[in-house]
Order: sequence, then structure tokens, then C-alpha cells
Amino acid sequence: MEIREILDTLAHIANNQREQIDKYLAEGKKVVGVFPYYAPEEIVHAGGMVPIGIWGGQGPIDQAKNYFPTFYYSLALRCLEMSLDGTLDGLSAMLVTTLDDTLRPLSQNYKVSAGRKIPMVFFNHGQHRKEEFGITFNAKMFDKARKRLEEVTGETVPDENFKHTFEVYNDMRRLKREFIKLAASHRKTISATDRTLVLKASWHMLKEEYNELLGALVDALKALPEEEWNGPRVVTSGIIVDNPGLLQVFDDYDINIVADDVAHESRGFRIDVDTSIDDPMRALADQFARMDEDPILYDPDITKRPAYVVSLAEDNDADGCLLFMMNFNDTEEMEYPSLKKAYEEAGIPLIKMGYDQQMSDFGQVKTQLETFKEMVELNRF
Repeated sequence: MEIREILDTLAHIANNQREQIDKYLAEGKKVVGVFPYYAPEEIVHAGGMVPIGIWGGQGPIDQAKNYFPTFYYSLALRCLEMSLDGTLDGLSAMLVTTLDDTLRPLSQNYKVSAGRKIPMVFFNHGQHRKEEFGITFNAKMFDKARKRLEEVTGETVPDENFKHTFEVYNDMRRLKREFIKLAASHRKTISATDRTLVLKASWHMLKEEYNELLGALVDALKALPEEEWNGPRVVTSGIIVDNPGLLQVFDDYDINIVADDVAHESRGFRIDVDTSIDDPMRALADQFARMDEDPILYDPDITKRPAYVVSLAEDNDADGCLLFMMNFNDTEEMEYPSLKKAYEEAGIPLIKMGYDQQMSDFGQVKTQLETFKEMVELNRF
């Protein structure tokens, strides 16, 4: 397949989640929804089922207002709405986590509403994840989720299946890391929209199928010479930036995303599973123990995360960071002062923009990006 054909195939999958669900159901597979964040979807895969990432998206919010105030965090609202309005009908279960104060009410509201139609598999991560007691606790929580998944789907999830699953998922993470670097050095070939949709497609596919397409794309990009690009080089940060209108603004203003700190994108594939660990539940707990630099993960060293986000800009020669702050998400809002301070001390622009999944008017974003682009051009001159 040619590069454009692969990009178009992945874009179609990224934009047609329901079509993918119907495809796998027609193949006789059971499909399990996976809510953010850090849900152990490998357990679903090891059971021979298909995990489908549920990250809200554009669309109306009607029934979810019966369980949340209308001004609530839009990702949670849309995830619940999708579970209630028929968008996700046919799923055998929903894997739900609760890592911060915005997600806890989602799990409880899901249980008393959509949970009657699509059973919930609840996973409660232990935030003290690095100490031995934390690893032991989380391993037990992973196993508890496995047993609950077996109960509601009727499928077994044997230990021996995880070796293959971990290899598939580690391959996916490696390919994604390669792709984001190649996308930055081939901006004429890979637009900002292309980049996001390539990464997003993985949430809607079996990873074996995704790896085949992404591997072919990575190989094709490696065969091309690097491309010069004069537009602003940026790091993006936030929860999710897959809004088509926003991505079009990125392309209109020649934005080159050279790295990201986005939950829907790179935060989820930085750390591989250690396949040398015999117990698969402990391997998952060990992976979670090694995850850092995320505002929803507890870390007593409050300097590490701001330093990490600054290093993304410095290490990738970025002109600045575009921080998309999802409205009413307390966890991300509370960390903004520390990010702002770190970027100011590094002398790198940090542009903060309010964001929610229902946005359709990006006038303010355009104004901020136009100013940012002019500033970058002046600095280069």
C-alpha cells in the first residue's frame, strides 16, 4: 500500500468507530469498551476479545445530563452519553477506571445507568504504585478485573495467552514511538490531522491489524528523505486534541507537532510491559509502577512532571508548547501554574487554550496561533 492509501485507511477507521464495532461483532468476536485512563486492555485481548477505546468525541449530550451537571468535564459526559444512546450497543462489557476526582463519579453514574445494559468491569488502581506493597496490590486488582471480565463475558483469560498479547502491545508502542518521530521529520507528507488520526485509529482496532498497517507506514516513511518545514514546531499537551476543527486549524497555520504530552496519544505508549516477568498480573502492575509524568498519577516529586514537559520541547527543538486545557477538569487545571513557571524559566512560550469536545468555534485558537506563528517567525529572523 502507498503512504496515502494507508493514511486514508487509518483515518477512515479513526472516524468510524461504530463501523469497526459492527465489523468485529459480525466476525463473531466479543467487543469490550475501554474508558480512560490506563485501563488494562491487554486483559481483554488475552481473552480473545476486542478492546475498543471510548474517548467521548463530538456529538450531543442529552441523557448524560440526568447524571452529571451540564458544565461537567465533557469527556466524561460524552463517554456516558455514548453508553446510553445506543452508540455502543452490542458491547459485552465496559472497562472503567477511576484515577482522579473527575473519573470517580463517571464510574458510579455508569453503574446505575448504562451499567444495566453493558456490564461494568471496574478497576481501581492503587496510586502508591512503585513500592512492593503497591505492586502487589495492583496485581491483585488486575486479577480481580480479569475474573470480573470472565464472569460477565463468559470468556476465559488464561495466563498463557498474555505472552503473545504483551508482544503485540509492545510492538504497537514501539511503532507509535517511531511514527511520531517520523511524522515530525516528514511534515509535508504527514499533516497534523494525519498524525492524530493514525494514532487514534489504534483505539478502534485489534492491535495485530493496526501494527500491520502502522509498520508498513513506518517503513515507507523511513525510505523517504527528511523534509524541511518552516512552520512552527510545537509540543501539544492535554487530554485529547482529536476535534476535526482544531486539527484543521493546526494544518491551516502550518503547525508541526514534533512531540506530544497528550493522554489520548503519547502518554499511553511510553512504557512497555516487561515480558521477562512470569506472572502477567504482576507484569501489568510493574508497567504501571514505571509510569510517570502524568498529572493523574501520584508522584511525591512535584518537579518531575513540569521538567519532563519542558524537556519534550527542548529535546525536539520545539518553538513552544500548545496546552489544551479541558474545561472543568480539576486535575489538569491544578497543575497549570507549575507548567507555566517551568516554561517561563526555560524561556519557551507556553500557549494555554480552553478546550472541550463540543467546540466548533476556534476563533480564539486561531488568534492565539496567528500571534504565536508571527512570534516564531520574528525570533527566527
